[in-house]
Amino acid sequence: MRFNAIFKNFHSDIGIDLGTSNTLIYIKGKGIVVNEPSVVAINTRTDQILAIGEDAKKMVGKTPGHIITSKPLVEGIISDFEVAEQMLKYFINKFISSKLGFIINKPRIVIGIPLDVTEVEKKAVEDAALSAGAKEVFLVEEPMAAAIGARLPVQESTGNMIVDIGGGTTQIAVISLSGIVAWKSLRLAGDTLNKNIIQYIRENFNLLIGDATAEKVKLAIGSVFPGDRPVEMAVSGRDLINGLPKEIVITDGEVREAIARSVKTIVSNIKSTIEATPPELVADIYKRGIVLAGGGALLRGLDALVRQETRIPVAVIDDPLTCVVRGTGLILEDVENLKDVLLPSTR
Repeated sequence: MRFNAIFKNFHSDIGIDLGTSNTLIYIKGKGIVVNEPSVVAINTRTDQILAIGEDAKKMVGKTPGHIITSKPLVEGIISDFEVAEQMLKYFINKFISSKLGFIINKPRIVIGIPLDVTEVEKKAVEDAALSAGAKEVFLVEEPMAAAIGARLPVQESTGNMIVDIGGGTTQIAVISLSGIVAWKSLRLAGDTLNKNIIQYIRENFNLLIGDATAEKVKLAIGSVFPGDRPVEMAVSGRDLINGLPKEIVITDGEVREAIARSVKTIVSNIKSTIEATPPELVADIYKRGIVLAGGGALLRGLDALVRQETRIPVAVIDDPLTCVVRGTGLILEDVENLKDVLLPSTR
């Protein structure tokens, strides 16, 4: 494959982070132009899509029975092909066209995928992007894209370790010479922590809350270590005993208790990935440190906990929520140099 010919004149082509929680799009020369929730609202009586992205997320938990809000990706994988295709088409047509004014040629797309996807799941991503209007689709593993977005020297013969904690998956990878040497992919990430909080509040307060409320609790007072002083937050939901509205107060300590097992699982898998890494690369990682990316990297104290458990320096990348899509963008900007990080097509 002649990459110079394939990627020549990449003026309207795009990089995509098709995430469980959010979809981000990068245009070469323009930067990030889309950062919206991966949510679609559908009228089940007519099968009509009512809203996509931010507008659809505002409807979550507030719709009548004939309207559903759907996430077309579950744990990083396309679970509803038609809805994912429509969502991609919406973002490509509305946002890309509005930023560029017009697109003469169909865009070529570089898109990030999880580490452990099957060939069938890879093909689903390619087909969805092609059906949404792409001319050609090129895939890159998300931890590789995140590492490139973090400006790690992925092409050098040195060990780089990145932990990308997204909404649906946590992906842990050791990278050297444009390849992934050791890795773990967990179907446990930010959405899991939300579920942990929902379950804890249900069991301890007899209160039912939704995912959006759990997300607010996690972002506001979630942590893995106690702070200088306890913090608390009022939370409203439905009383499971009488069905009426009810408000309780939850503390940061209770949130830590709720998410402790999931956090422990993530840290344990980081350690086991290091144990599976060749000694020379472990020595590099000890010197260079571990990089945390993704929305989960923003959990207070997580970097300190990983540092404590591994005895390796740990850093959270600047703007961890966008590192994967920035990585796809950097591939677009220098594709001939970075062509070795792209995966073979399933077509």
